[in-house]
Amino acid sequence: MSRIRVHNLAVSLDGFGAGEDPTLESPFGHAGMRLMEWFLATPSFQRVHLGTEPEPTPAIEADDAFARRNLEGIGAHVMGSRMFGLPGWQDDPEWRGWWGEEPPYGTPVYVLTHRPRPDLVLGRTTFHFVDAPAGEVARQAREAAAGLDVQVSGGPTTVREFLDADLVDTMHVVVVPIVLGRGSSLWAGQEGLEERFDIRSTTTPSGVTHHEFTRRGR
Repeated sequence: MSRIRVHNLAVSLDGFGAGEDPTLESPFGHAGMRLMEWFLATPSFQRVHLGTEPEPTPAIEADDAFARRNLEGIGAHVMGSRMFGLPGWQDDPEWRGWWGEEPPYGTPVYVLTHRPRPDLVLGRTTFHFVDAPAGEVARQAREAAAGLDVQVSGGPTTVREFLDADLVDTMHVVVVPIVLGRGSSLWAGQEGLEERFDIRSTTTPSGVTHHEFTRRGR
């Protein structure tokens, strides 16, 4: 069966994966881009999103070894409504996401929203807007993935829903050494999570710590 995987989910020291008050100019709210600076420097990001080939360094390569794993073996994606757009995007029929006419996914993408709309096809990516529990979304995404894995791309609230339903097989969380104080928490209600996963941690020269969670007994 396809695995459910989470990759490159960055959180602050106090566990927030996004800040408050997001805008078009600052999608992560008051966090700015501080949570993702480690990722923006990697060849995996720049190659896929910018079409550039940066000069590799040992420090950047340490982070890229983790960052590029989300490009391997993924046949479908799942994301929450706030990852697709700012709150209220459902009221704007012209909103087509953040990524332009050729989003980087290249797979079916399932967007969780209480206000579904017709499918949206952009290049090689088809967005499906669904109002369903995590288990049903996982079933649909696995079927669409055709034997490959499903990536839950975020944000923190959506990842929590899949953790609550015990659907996550592997999870890569990157702790960035900043304190946000408020925002969207990854760990709210997740007491005892460590009892279900084997956890390996690696700190890289950029100052972030990569935590790899692998579900026990699967």
